[in-house]
Formats: sequence, structure tokens, C-alpha cells
Amino acid sequence: MGRCVCKMVDGFAKRKLNLKAIVFPGQGSQYVGMGKTLVERFSSAKELFEEADDILNFKLSKICFDGPEELLKQTSNTQPAIFLHSIAVWNLLKIPDAKMFAGHSLGEYSALVAAEAINFSDALKLVRLRGELMLQAGIEKPGTMAAIIGVGNNIVDEVCKEVSKTEIVQSANFNSPGQIVISGSKNGVAIAMSKLKERGARLVKELVVSGAFHSPLMASAREKLDEVLSETKINNITNPVYANVCAKPITNGDEIKKMLSEQLTSPVRWDESIKNMTNNGALNYIEVGPGKVLQGLIKRISANAQISGIDTADELEKFLNA
Repeated sequence: MGRCVCKMVDGFAKRKLNLKAIVFPGQGSQYVGMGKTLVERFSSAKELFEEADDILNFKLSKICFDGPEELLKQTSNTQPAIFLHSIAVWNLLKIPDAKMFAGHSLGEYSALVAAEAINFSDALKLVRLRGELMLQAGIEKPGTMAAIIGVGNNIVDEVCKEVSKTEIVQSANFNSPGQIVISGSKNGVAIAMSKLKERGARLVKELVVSGAFHSPLMASAREKLDEVLSETKINNITNPVYANVCAKPITNGDEIKKMLSEQLTSPVRWDESIKNMTNNGALNYIEVGPGKVLQGLIKRISANAQISGIDTADELEKFLNA
């Protein structure tokens, strides 16, 4: 796992304001029909979906609108679909007083576009490639993931460290207090699941995934993604994105590239990211994109947070009218 080199933005941690924080969902939030109402009611959304089809040279829009679900659930399609939907909504919002951004795993790319670190076209190509590489890595080195509920981070890390002496397994997502996902080889995850049950986990459930995301088994994907990241223009930004890898605000373009690379094989520190954003003044969180997963997580992380979400055209119009 790469060493985190994130630095706190000078003076940022000292501000105690009710700032708006924009968060973007990751894989698992997709659904057949996503984006369809946006395209039907907003010409800019229609143009963006058409642009994405042209950039990728296939009808991603049709997969979003009509499925079938099995095709949409393929990692190489899921990731650009969620990203496209999220940016279509964001482009219609453009909330001027949004001062912080974050995204869960794949959602970090949406956050970086919203923060103006990466342009839409480059990010869409990266996200499609990322999905393809992760899918391929899962074929080359099969693995799995499991949700663990009801035990602390330290216990999960302790068990994974013990099992890792002979197998591959590590914490992959620290989603909210007591809700963690582990990732690794099938045998490594199975052994860790059994041990975590013995340590008092309330729920231990293997997930249906195409690979061991955010684990060392994604090393080949990371290596190939690095080649493209090195040639991608990523700007320095004013309003920070809280990186999954270190859970701290970053604004430097080179540091952003490093974090995007490390993200593939490192845990997503979502719980810690939200705590840091809250400590730095964010009390108003808006989830932009499909689903409501992040809203549920944030409620469990920050009890006093104001939380809303925008997915469909109805929700968007309600928000704009308010």
C-alpha cells in the first residue's frame, strides 16, 4: 500500500462555518433507468449523455436507460454510467457556495470534475478504463469482498492482519461506524469472515462483486491506470476534494494523481473523510447522483448533519425551485 502524502490545506481546518459539501456515489448505486428523466426534461443533460456516447464510441446512454441490468452491472459499464449520471446532475446544479467535495471510490472522479481538477472528457475515459482494468484484474486474480457489521475498525484490521500472514485480505471500505467491507482472495476473505463472527460481528455477508476491489489483487489495474494518469492533465484546485486514501483535503494536481493511483489498492476511508469535513465546517451535505447510499452513511457518521440528495429530474426541480 502506498504511503499517504496528503497535507491539510493551510488554514482550512481552522474555519468553522456551515459549509456545503457535495458528495458523489460509487459503484452499487446504479439502476436501470438512471438519468432518463434528466435527459427527457433538460437539454443540457441530453447533450451530455450524447457526448458521452460519442467519446466512448458506444451507447452508454441506452445501457443506463434500458439495461439490461446484467449489462449495467458489469464494472466496465457501471462506473462510467454512475459518473455520467452524477455529472449530468451537477452541471444543472453548479452550487456556487459548495466549498468541499468528496466521492466514494469511483465517486472521487465525479468530485474531481465538480471541483474542476479534471475535465469531463478525460475523466469519463479514465473511469471507463478504470472499470475495464478492475474487471480484468478480477479475472486474472479472482477475489471477493464481504460486508462486516457490528465490530470496530481495530478488530477488523487486527483480524485481517492475522489472516494476511498466509492469505490476502484487508479492510477495503470504512463506510460508517461499525460498517466495514473487507477484500482479498476468496480463501482469505472466508477465513476473515469466520474469525470476525467469532469476534462478535453482528452480520458477515459476502458481496456479489467481480473482483477484490481496494486490495492488493488490483495491483495490475493500478499499474496500467498509472500510465494513463501520468499523461492526464489534472489541475490544482481551490476548493478541496477529500481523498479516499487519506481522508484529508487535497488541492494539488500531482497529489491528486497519486491518490487516484493508490485508491485502487487502498481502503476507502469514508467514515474518516466525513468526520474531517464536518470538523472543518461542513454541516450541509448534498449527495449528487444515483441512489441514497451516502445519505444513509452520513447520517450514521455525523448526527447533526443536514443531508439531502438529488438523483431524478423531480428531485432536481424541487431543489432548484426551493
